[in-house]
Amino acid sequence: MTLNSSSQEMTKTREQVKEERKQNQEESTSSEVKVRVRLFPVWLRVIVIILCMAISIMVGAIIGYSIMGDGKAMDIFQLETWTHIMDLVNEK
Repeated sequence: MTLNSSSQEMTKTREQVKEERKQNQEESTSSEVKVRVRLFPVWLRVIVIILCMAISIMVGAIIGYSIMGDGKAMDIFQLETWTHIMDLVNEK
C-alpha cells in the first residue's frame, strides 16, 4: 500500500501542491506574525545611492577634464573652471 500512496503523492498537480502550501502558510501566519527587520533601512539606501551618484559625477568630471581635456585634475573644483565651461556651452 505504500506504493499506492506514494504514487498518489507523485501524481498531484502543481496547482494542488501550491494550494496545500498556501493553506499551510495561512495556518502558520495566523498563529504568528512575521516581521521583517531590514538590516539596511530604505532611507540609508537612498543616501548611499545619492552619495554614489555624486562621487561618480565628480570622478567623471575629473577624468573628463584632466585626461580627455588638457586641464589639471584638481582645477575641476574651482569656480572659475565651471564659469568658463558654462560660457563655452552657452556661447552662440
